[in-house]
Amino acid sequence: MRSRVAAPALACAGLLVLGAAPGGEVPLPERMRDTGGGTQLIVARAAGTSSTTGTLSWWDLRGGRWVRAGSAPARFGANGLVEGAARRQGTNTTPTGLYELPFAFGVESAPRGTRMPYRAVRQDSWWCQDNGSRAYNRWSEPLASDCRAAEAEHLADYRTQYAYALVVGFNYRAPVRGRGAGIFLHVNGRGATAGCVSVPRDAVRRIVRWAVPSRKPHIAVGTVDGVTAVTRY
Repeated sequence: MRSRVAAPALACAGLLVLGAAPGGEVPLPERMRDTGGGTQLIVARAAGTSSTTGTLSWWDLRGGRWVRAGSAPARFGANGLVEGAARRQGTNTTPTGLYELPFAFGVESAPRGTRMPYRAVRQDSWWCQDNGSRAYNRWSEPLASDCRAAEAEHLADYRTQYAYALVVGFNYRAPVRGRGAGIFLHVNGRGATAGCVSVPRDAVRRIVRWAVPSRKPHIAVGTVDGVTAVTRY
């Protein structure tokens, strides 16, 4: 889902900081219950479930320790965050949880050195959000015959937000109708998102280049504490 713009049809510059956690603090991934089993992790964290802003950091596991590769200010859903398993479509909330990153995509060409599978956005590229379609929560090119255009995103219309993006595996592997579709990590629009996580353009571009499929990158989305704390996932 793209960031909200002036007239949305549907519900979707930070300084990079390199190195270990400051002040000898235990790196955030080492305090988490699960990091997905790989050696790369993105963490998007908000102060609380009503927050629409927070911080996104990305990490590498090196020699048995997690090292921060970068960070950037992040934006979340206009109505905050909610536990992923309880989320409902159209609520403008960002689902919390630990998710795979199936592939990257963009209106712009893949950054040089990209190793993630990368799909180019074309004029017939859509993301289906129609609960009645067999293509629900899937890239559809061209638009599936049973997916209504009014219930899909025409990806090429959002050249800013989808200049570069990664698909977040929320409700993706075995989609549950009505839970939500089209959750991405993408470039900032004008404000809060309709459920995605967004960061400045340069940060997304760096992450797309940084992610390596063989290292099984995941994204954890959550809050600082409480039942939706990222450390619980």
